[in-house]
Formats: sequence, structure tokens, C-alpha cells
Amino acid sequence: MDAKGICRIGVFYDGSHHARAQKYFYHERDIGWLRFGPFHGLIERFIAQTEQGFSTYKVVYAGWFQGISTSPKLTEEQLRFDRNLTHDLMHAGIEAKFLPMSESQGEKGVDVALTVDALQTGLDGKIDIAVLVTGDGDFVPLVRALMKNGIRVAAAYFEFQERDGRKSFINERLLNAANYAVNLNLLETNKDFKTMFLGMFRKVEH
Repeated sequence: MDAKGICRIGVFYDGSHHARAQKYFYHERDIGWLRFGPFHGLIERFIAQTEQGFSTYKVVYAGWFQGISTSPKLTEEQLRFDRNLTHDLMHAGIEAKFLPMSESQGEKGVDVALTVDALQTGLDGKIDIAVLVTGDGDFVPLVRALMKNGIRVAAAYFEFQERDGRKSFINERLLNAANYAVNLNLLETNKDFKTMFLGMFRKVEH
């Protein structure tokens, strides 16, 4: 196949945003554990419907960015979650970029690490589209920098409310800045994506 016919997709995970959605679907919705391979397949399908002119669509790179606490601060459940997450990332071929958490300031430097990686990947000509899995408005300058250099940007985000009232959403500035945006939760009821959405989850014992 002619390489020019391939739309190369890079997926950049704001780890805290995605991990929160994983826990929501697993604990509160009891749908199952959100898997990365089928998730990338859904992203490829969405891009194929929105981006024209390519014969095939493929995630060719993915990076995960998240702050991580020191072991003495974690519960047994948190340690098990982190171990399972690392295992899943390895098997999905996602490059994990964990940064140490600050005791006083919490997660610091994650946005910068994601931004640098996305810019380097884009400017090196390795991707045609960058998918940012986040709702954080701090990434608006990254979106504009990528678009300035010919990289189209999709914002993929989870929008839901947890039992305790906390909400996951996308910042309006990010929503308006990106070329495309997809509320992943809405795909559950979309006739074109419902089967793929449900196929992203595997049932596991609590």
C-alpha cells in the first residue's frame, strides 16, 4: 500500500483524565475495564469518518503522561491499580511517561511533558493527526502550535458525573481550538459506534 494513503495518528494521554474514566466505568457503571487496543480502534474509526483523503487510518504512536505517588503514600488497591495499568500500557505498546508527584503541589510537569512529546512527534513529521485524550484547557497552546505546523488535532474526552458529584468534562477553550472533538461517552448510544464502544471493556472481578 502506498504510504501516502495511511493517515498516521498519534494519541497523547493525559493519564489522570483517562484513568479517572477507567475507574468510573469499572466501579460506578460496572461495565468493565477500559482496554487500550479497542480504544485505539475506536479512535481510528472516528478519524476515518471525520478526516477524508486517506485509504487507511492507524495509530502509529501513543504516549501516557501521569504523575505518580511514592509507594508509602499508596494503599494496596492503588498499588494494584498502578501495576495493572503499567501492564496494560506495555501490552498496548504505549510509552509510559510517569513523573514523581509533589507532596505539596501534587501533579506537576505532566502538561509540559505531554506538550514536548506531542510537538516533537508532530514536528518530526511522524503523524498527520494528534489525538489529545484530555479535557484540560491548558493544552490550547499545544493545539495551536500543532495546527500551525500542519498537524490536525482531535480532542477526545470523557464527560460524566460521579456519585460524589464530581464531573469530568472538556474545557470550552480546548473544545473550540481543536479541529475535531469527540465526547467518548456519547458514542455508547451512537448507532455507528455503540458496538465498538461496548467492545472496549472486559469484564473482570472486583
